[in-house]
Amino acid sequence: MAKKYIHVNQHKIKANLKHGTNEPVITIKEGRTNTYCHEVKILGKSTVKYGGSGKPILSCGARVVIETEAPYVIIEPSDKINCEIINKD
Repeated sequence: MAKKYIHVNQHKIKANLKHGTNEPVITIKEGRTNTYCHEVKILGKSTVKYGGSGKPILSCGARVVIETEAPYVIIEPSDKINCEIINKD
């Protein structure tokens, strides 16, 4: 399985607060593909890494990431009662 990096986009958090929006702030990077969501569940082993004060871990500038090769489930709330679950292997 390919390595995946999951991180929180602080710029999206600030933009949501400023504009009163609710855009997804979690990014899952798999190779060149980015998936955005509000909640993700990792179905296996993972490691949280901090890159320190040197070079960021990811090219987007992320310094803290969750690294995993495990499959994951994206949970997107469509309303307060139901939610959509998307499995990613």
